[in-house]
Amino acid sequence: MDRPLKVGAVMYDPKVSVIWEIIRNFFESQACPIDVAFYSTYELQVAGLLDGTIDVAWNSPLAWLDSQRRSGGTCRAVAMRDTDRDRVSYFVAPRDGPVRTVAHLRGRTLATGAGDSPQATIIPLGRLRRDGLDPAVDVTIRRFDVLVGKHGDHVGGERDAFESVRRGEADACAMLDLNWDGWTKDGTIDPDRFTIVGGTDRFDHCVFTVRQDLEAAAEQRWLDALFAMRYDNPAHREMMDLEGLKAWLPGRTSGFDALTAAVASEGFFEQAVRRG
Repeated sequence: MDRPLKVGAVMYDPKVSVIWEIIRNFFESQACPIDVAFYSTYELQVAGLLDGTIDVAWNSPLAWLDSQRRSGGTCRAVAMRDTDRDRVSYFVAPRDGPVRTVAHLRGRTLATGAGDSPQATIIPLGRLRRDGLDPAVDVTIRRFDVLVGKHGDHVGGERDAFESVRRGEADACAMLDLNWDGWTKDGTIDPDRFTIVGGTDRFDHCVFTVRQDLEAAAEQRWLDALFAMRYDNPAHREMMDLEGLKAWLPGRTSGFDALTAAVASEGFFEQAVRRG
């Protein structure tokens, strides 16, 4: 393949363009030029991957499942961040409130992020079902649909969900462990007033996805360049801090079971077809 590989990324925040300009320059220095295409939604990016507009997609976990669903299981996961592995979502509630465990959500209100957020909605709803709670019957779900189509990459919905708990409008909320860690450190959440009352099964997050027919030599050159990034190199650290990682790792698919089960139990893709 003589042309640069075309890589897709979803523009969930202005910093995405900064991140990918740094990555593009780095790949150029590694003699592996790339072109970057920005998408407004993951659905459009998946379509671009499958119709050949792009060669590599920086996919959310839900977009990975969608790529597999729409390609008949022929796409491949080739790389991910170290921080994409073994994540968990927490159920967070006031320490002095009535919710002490997930079971206590029966008859109460759970605030979630956007409807297409794996971490703040879909996987937590799957946990409710696993515990015998029907989200449509036993729990009132208050959803904060911020930037639907970006699959929860924009944390606005997650933060709005927490704020609704702070205001007393919901009994608990769902959030990614990394957001709990960050928000308790920066003062957004006071851990003396709010606590974790439960968690989901562990799951993997974003993954670089390619089609089955991508030329093997071109893919390997691209991966060699990606894995050449080192956090201990100051020239690489800025981008890696912005993208939230310390190392790029090979892609794996063993961490998508929780999302796969939740997507099925919620009928997510069937509902998306009806909505579309």
